[in-house]
Amino acid sequence: MKKFAASAFFISTLALGMTVAMAAEDPIASRQAIMKTVGTATKASAQMIKGQVPFDAIKAELAMRALNAAAISVVKFFPKGSEKGGDTQASPKIWQDMKGFLAAAKRLEQVSAVGIEAVKGGENPFAEDDFKEVFNDLVKTCKGCHQDYRIEKQK
Repeated sequence: MKKFAASAFFISTLALGMTVAMAAEDPIASRQAIMKTVGTATKASAQMIKGQVPFDAIKAELAMRALNAAAISVVKFFPKGSEKGGDTQASPKIWQDMKGFLAAAKRLEQVSAVGIEAVKGGENPFAEDDFKEVFNDLVKTCKGCHQDYRIEKQK
């Protein structure tokens, strides 16, 4: 099972890397691809937290690793000049307060790193409870960043 999980993580990381590499000339497309990964990892985690699917420490770890990689990489795709276009939801505040934005991404990196350790390899007998606690902190972190640095799409 651990071999499968490691392989799945490697494949998902490789796919994210390839997506980002293909979109490297388009920072908006790159950050949108990374944020789709965040959405997928968050959804999988939420389903475990809500009991919609059984808790699986390996899947929880993979989700936290995907979130951690996204937090580290996404900040590289907000160069000056990418404020508009490409159906971006990035708020101009990012470029006005880059230091704050980078701090928000760092917070996601830190929270997801705590999540990785909480469920690492299924070795923690309290992994499910610890994961729930970390996930709640993670959701608050995401909401805070979205509130400050994201423009909601008009429906």
